[in-house]
Amino acid sequence: LDVIKSADWIIDLGPEGGSGGGTLVATGTPEDLARVPESHTGAFLAEVLFPAERAEARKAG
Repeated sequence: LDVIKSADWIIDLGPEGGSGGGTLVATGTPEDLARVPESHTGAFLAEVLFPAERAEARKAG
């Protein structure tokens, strides 16, 4: 995630690997991807980029 969170632009393909992938899930900055619910990569980025928001979401959920 260190490399991905430092990228200028990300193209996220998936949502899974192999036959479950190959679809464009999201494109944008790391912050953009962190806010796309369908992006597995974005979910992990959100933990790193927005830890306070993720903690609040866990409390509320």
